[in-house]
Amino acid sequence: QVRLVESGGGLVQAGGSLTLSCVASGRAFFALYAMGWFRQAPGKEREFVSAIQSGVSSTYYADSVKGRFTITRDNNMNTAYLRMNNLEPEDTAVYYCATTRFANAISNYYSAKEYDYWGQGTQVTVSS
Repeated sequence: QVRLVESGGGLVQAGGSLTLSCVASGRAFFALYAMGWFRQAPGKEREFVSAIQSGVSSTYYADSVKGRFTITRDNNMNTAYLRMNNLEPEDTAVYYCATTRFANAISNYYSAKEYDYWGQGTQVTVSS
């Protein structure tokens, strides 16, 4: 069974930085699967933040985080990362990583429905 475990969340002042990690276990060939980051703020729907494909590892970002967040992956460590710089109070949310059931690239990387496995989430709080 695929398991995703996020870490790295916390409380930070506006303008600060955090790096989230997502460790995957339960299957081989981590590099073959797309990874995504989503977030959910209180009273709001879960929203796409960033994704990284398998293969050449193309990356994608929501407009709200473009230029501030960077997604990477270490296939040897079965880990995806989300580096978050210049954090804003609006970034406060629970952050979830997700991955797909099937290998290879996905087209609707921004849709939560594209992902089959989810972590438990890690809280990010940005104070003003």
